[in-house]
Amino acid sequence: MTDILIIQGHPDASEPHLCHAIAQAYRAGAEAGGHQVTVIDIAQQDVPFLRSQAQWEGSDLPPLCAPAQAAILAAEHLVLVYPLWMGDVPALLKAWIEQVFRKGFAFEMDRRGWHPALKGKSARVIVTMGMPGFAYRWFFFAHSLRSLDRNILKFCGIRPVRWSILGNAEDPSRRAQTRFLAKARKLGMRAR
Repeated sequence: MTDILIIQGHPDASEPHLCHAIAQAYRAGAEAGGHQVTVIDIAQQDVPFLRSQAQWEGSDLPPLCAPAQAAILAAEHLVLVYPLWMGDVPALLKAWIEQVFRKGFAFEMDRRGWHPALKGKSARVIVTMGMPGFAYRWFFFAHSLRSLDRNILKFCGIRPVRWSILGNAEDPSRRAQTRFLAKARKLGMRAR
């Protein structure tokens, strides 16, 4: 049994989206596989944006941080689900990550350098996009996904980090979405 934290990163709380269906399919698979699942839906939270170095280094954290950090600490496996917007993670998800993955929680810094604080956790990053997945991977080199992987998750000690890219997410035939939901359920069952 694995403790899993799903971070639902779609910023629109007005209606369910494909990202919500993917997170639900992953959760259903994980629970069917006997895993414990917690979900954080960032669109349901009041996420302030950091606007200065003083805020970044300050100890006055917004209320969302304590429960999010506790959920991350309790989890063995993190799953981030989000749509690719303007070639990157949505701004609200990036703001949430900046607030939660702070120095003193996710990593430490001293005169010898940085030290990851979240070792022993793995992650699955699931990204949806309108363009074909191969175009994002090979033409754009999955640049924003690589940045999230290397500069945030692995920097904090989370490894391995695996990717799942759903291109053509707006396929009118719904075949791509249906296949991917089945894949998400299987990934959840294996906590991968």
